[in-house]
Amino acid sequence: MKFTRVIRQTFTSLSANKLRTGLTVLGIVIGVAAVIAMLSVGQGAQNSITSQINSIGTNVLEVSAGSRARFEAGGVNAVRNIRALTLADAQAIANPLQAPSVKAVAPIIQGSNISAAANGQTTTTTVYGVTTSYFSIRNQQVTEGAFFNDQQVNTHARVAIIGADLATTLFGQTTNLTGQTLHINNQTFTIIGVLKATGGTSFGSADNQVIVPLTTARDRIVNRPGTSVDGIYVQATSATAVAEATTQISDIMRLRHHVAVGKEDFSVLSQASLLTTATSITGILTAFLGGIAGISLLVGGIGIMNIMLVSVVERTREIGLRKALGARNRDIMSQFLAESSFLSLLGGLIGILLGWLISLIIGQIASAAGTALSPAVSINAILLATLFSIAVGLFFGIYPARRAARLEPVEALRYE
Repeated sequence: MKFTRVIRQTFTSLSANKLRTGLTVLGIVIGVAAVIAMLSVGQGAQNSITSQINSIGTNVLEVSAGSRARFEAGGVNAVRNIRALTLADAQAIANPLQAPSVKAVAPIIQGSNISAAANGQTTTTTVYGVTTSYFSIRNQQVTEGAFFNDQQVNTHARVAIIGADLATTLFGQTTNLTGQTLHINNQTFTIIGVLKATGGTSFGSADNQVIVPLTTARDRIVNRPGTSVDGIYVQATSATAVAEATTQISDIMRLRHHVAVGKEDFSVLSQASLLTTATSITGILTAFLGGIAGISLLVGGIGIMNIMLVSVVERTREIGLRKALGARNRDIMSQFLAESSFLSLLGGLIGILLGWLISLIIGQIASAAGTALSPAVSINAILLATLFSIAVGLFFGIYPARRAARLEPVEALRYE
């Protein structure tokens, strides 16, 4: 049978019952749209996390107290026995004679759920106590004002730099705030700068924060005894020097904490390893979401098979007449496969457009909620959904097509 004739008969057969054809296509549309939307959301989440990590820099490392290996071995007791990091640890890491691959070091103190009030408004925020090197290591920028200097750190100055979200919450704006008064835990601070907005993630907003001098945070906000710190950010001299810097930092920390290799009570984590881990997690999540959405596509394929089986029964006399006039089994089979394939292809094309529209809506909702999520519809997702929908049509159309082709002409003509 000629290809053009197959196409013509396919349109004729499917247009004979438009409602049934439309409902059959709808199943594939929903399945493909779900696959496209879920894959685009997963890709968007991966892009968002990747950009957040890359914005810090791939030559940045973070030293934190505790070791995953020791925690897994010791459970709760390991948490109790963690040795805190100190300013002396940060100073040792910053020594160029001990760590020549280290460019800059920034110890930090963090306080969560800290009360912040201004302009008659009160909220809770995260306060970071840092040194001046923190801003260059973390690639921080301000839209107005300036960062504090070493003198303000040394004099425990009550100055603060606030995030864009916090500025909006307290003042209703992010401009003309330099010199304004901010109350943190009922203590008065002067705002000297507003951070450039970086956007939120699924883990929360990075713009709801206050940055103050480390000495001020330790004595006035967090009330941290001694010289302990919550973490140490380290900037390697270059991205290629990260491995050397990691080794040098680990050697210094093991020597200072008197621990052997494999018994570390600290962790050194690079942004590159964070990027690898985040990419792996989001990749698994995307595959999981795509798999769930793929189930609806399979359900749509089963719908195609059911409709084609009904079509075989309804067109039994037609099949018998065509075979009596010389149609071969492969002609009948190709006709039914063409119909099922067309249904799945049409549903796939419409589903791609619907999935793209859904991803845009999800992106708009995320943007309105302050989450930096931009779903990305990739060409790979489109090809995957299209090929999968065609494969579904062929797979679930084979059985009805073979059943139609095996009908005996005499029996088919007698069918009522």
